Amino acid sequence: MFFVDIIVKIGVFGAKIASTCNKKAKLWVEGRNGIFEKMTLAIKPEDQVIWFHAASLGEFEEGRPVIERIRFAYPQYKILLTFFSPSGYEIRKNYVHADWVFYLPADTSKNMKKFLDIAHPDVAIFIKYEFWPNLLLELRNRSIRSYAISARFIPNSRFFKWYGGIFRSSLNAFDTFFVQDDRSIQLLKTIGFNNSILAGDPRFDQVEAIAKTEWRNEIVERFKNGRKVFIAGSTCGAGDEDLLQILINKHPNTKFIIVPHEMDVPPMEKIEANTVRGTIRYSKCTDSVDLTKYQVLIVDTIGMLALLYRYGNWAYIGGGFVAGIHSVIEASVYGIPAVFGPNYHKNRPGIDMVKLGACCSISNGEELDAWFMPIENDDETLKKVSEIAYEYCQQNKGASDIILKKIFE
Repeated sequence: MFFVDIIVKIGVFGAKIASTCNKKAKLWVEGRNGIFEKMTLAIKPEDQVIWFHAASLGEFEEGRPVIERIRFAYPQYKILLTFFSPSGYEIRKNYVHADWVFYLPADTSKNMKKFLDIAHPDVAIFIKYEFWPNLLLELRNRSIRSYAISARFIPNSRFFKWYGGIFRSSLNAFDTFFVQDDRSIQLLKTIGFNNSILAGDPRFDQVEAIAKTEWRNEIVERFKNGRKVFIAGSTCGAGDEDLLQILINKHPNTKFIIVPHEMDVPPMEKIEANTVRGTIRYSKCTDSVDLTKYQVLIVDTIGMLALLYRYGNWAYIGGGFVAGIHSVIEASVYGIPAVFGPNYHKNRPGIDMVKLGACCSISNGEELDAWFMPIENDDETLKKVSEIAYEYCQQNKGASDIILKKIFE
């Protein structure tokens, strides 16, 4: 598509300019240098390949249960995983359940033909979105079985606009859309697609598997010391941090674990300076430190949050004052009621659980305290809300089974 090629090339040119002063843009550009040569050396013509594509880390996590089920159930296939964003690739470039992890080349006709010549996937699986027109056209031309999993469509997206003809046409590449909600099914029908299945979100399978994992943390147990703990996960920006600071000092008898989304030191130092009852970082928790005397533990390491929630009684989910909240169900699978900022309307579990009463959205410190006060010391109320959160996660399991059955039937 000539028009798409022009737009993409302008975007790539812009990324190269930005790469001179922006770290993520630099990673985006440099990660694609020599991509076809690297792929050619890695992927052999005789390999049977199932290809997964994710925009970034969040989308990868939604599709991860499906990747790992295929890895163990169909070992004859090799798994290719691609990312668009550095925030996905840089963290998961050594993912053990994929045979190869690469950046996806820019979506020009020439690039997509070359990419598919080398990758030659038997099956292509797109996680949630990232529907590139040239790529989908080439998949369709080659009759490669293609699926969208954990997909969710909203009315104001480009597919349903008057100018969305190219994007609507590109959706013809998909054999099946595995969607998260009924609304997506109805929206797809309005533009002529009747090949969607309500499968749900595979992340529920993933968090269930994590919750069942045998895991203990001696540092957290020493810090907790048999007391209830409020866990703030993926906090990012002053909107999250300032509200938590108010709550921490207003409830000195409650223990807090804070797990920042980014490991930036200044926000940690700010919490340390303003917490009356004492704060310690996870990296400084040696055997000789008496952790019981600290009110706040800041986890300054990556990769523990989903496991840490098992030690919590209440949760704050970060991101609601910036781009959007992070994973709610990582906490809710343990039966933890959660609270978050106002930007949650693109997060289906967040929307659902606010309606059910298992979660709450707040805009300021007064609202946060009003949510916490009734469930801080009232065990009966806390238990009731916790059961709602847990049952919601249990009722939404099973998407991975639905997807695998259809793809490999």
